[in-house]
Amino acid sequence: MSHELISLAVLVIVFLVATVRGVNMGALALVASFIVGLAVYDATTDDVLAGFPSGLFVILVGVTYLFALAKNNGTVDWIVHGSVRAVGGRVALVPWAMFLVCAIVTAIGAVSPAAVAIVAPVAMGFAVRYQIHPVMMGMMVVQGATAGSFSPIGIFGSITNGVVESNDLPGSQTFLFFSTFLAATLIAVVTYVAFGGRALIARGREDVQVAAMGAEAEQASYAATRSGGSGGTPHSAVEAKRSVAASSDADDPSKLNPQRIVTLVGLVALMVGALGFDLDVGFTALTIAVALTLAFPASAKGAVEKISWGTVLLIGGIVTYVTLLQNQGVVDWLGDGVANVGAPLVAAVLICLIGAVVSAFASTTGIIGALIPLAVPFLLTDQVSAIGLIAALAISSSVVDCSPFSTNGALVVANAEPDQREMVFKRLMQWGMSIVVVAPVVAWAVLVVPTV
Repeated sequence: MSHELISLAVLVIVFLVATVRGVNMGALALVASFIVGLAVYDATTDDVLAGFPSGLFVILVGVTYLFALAKNNGTVDWIVHGSVRAVGGRVALVPWAMFLVCAIVTAIGAVSPAAVAIVAPVAMGFAVRYQIHPVMMGMMVVQGATAGSFSPIGIFGSITNGVVESNDLPGSQTFLFFSTFLAATLIAVVTYVAFGGRALIARGREDVQVAAMGAEAEQASYAATRSGGSGGTPHSAVEAKRSVAASSDADDPSKLNPQRIVTLVGLVALMVGALGFDLDVGFTALTIAVALTLAFPASAKGAVEKISWGTVLLIGGIVTYVTLLQNQGVVDWLGDGVANVGAPLVAAVLICLIGAVVSAFASTTGIIGALIPLAVPFLLTDQVSAIGLIAALAISSSVVDCSPFSTNGALVVANAEPDQREMVFKRLMQWGMSIVVVAPVVAWAVLVVPTV
């Protein structure tokens, strides 16, 4: 067996083992980098470490640190409160409020599963109390989290843009964000109509019920953002009230205090700096986070521990391994093989389908970090638009997160009522597997085919 096939087989094994055994994929990839580098390519440890993505490390640490501060000081609570109260008594808009909350939270730097872990218990509780279909509510939460994730300061957006820049590919942060946002929104619209959205619209205004929902959202969001993880997220308003009551420093989540105002200004400044002035996202986010920590040290306690170190390790390991493959010519060999298919459109749709299938069962973050570099030689041939294919791959790999085999889909199932979980699981599996097939083809047809 050639060294190219050995190294690619190891990459596949890393994905499989991480999915089946629950080991951090990045840790596995770092071990694979060490073993394959030394045993197969006779590389040194320094050669292997040279592929560690220091730029992406700073980006991931910076944006997740800033989001941790936003959770600690109640900015996330204020966003949840405002979104629910903004529906103005219209129950039909509540699913869209949940969509918007998740989109905002991931757009400002939350890891997608973290946003779903915060919002899903609130949303699924609303679904039971106000006769909203749980599958609709769950899909709105997951697609909302996807919609915001590709913002220039979102985790998926930061990873994708970082990989594009490091490989000298043409890219557009704005196009990536709006194309993925639109794709997730379209899926949300279809879900809304399919699961009773018109009946919700016919119910009209229900001011008392939605006012109660606003209070529940405040309490549940406050408790959820201060829990240790999804396992500590309250599943009822009673638990949420106890959590809030136990917190002696609980502020009113509906009010803007100086910390929240400064945090919101910082988030806006980060977005403007990244889009308007091409500032480095990672260092800018770190600068704002450190400034917030210096200004409000009390609310910054524990924020460093809440940085998404698991995601940092995952991306660091995957990109290190893929960089090793690049340096050893494996990526060029694979790209030449794809290019020699003779039909660039066929190659492009295959890349998107691979991204969708793998992401439905494994890590979306990992597949984004791996597939774009592996497709670089093909993209550099200019047979298809790099900007279009990257956006299509991003859509294909992310909108399938509603699958119950992914973290986000599993969180929705876990937060459904016990007697509804089997139904929610089956429906999410049906929708997830359908999207695995449909999304890559549609994204390819809309974003790639017209550019050839």
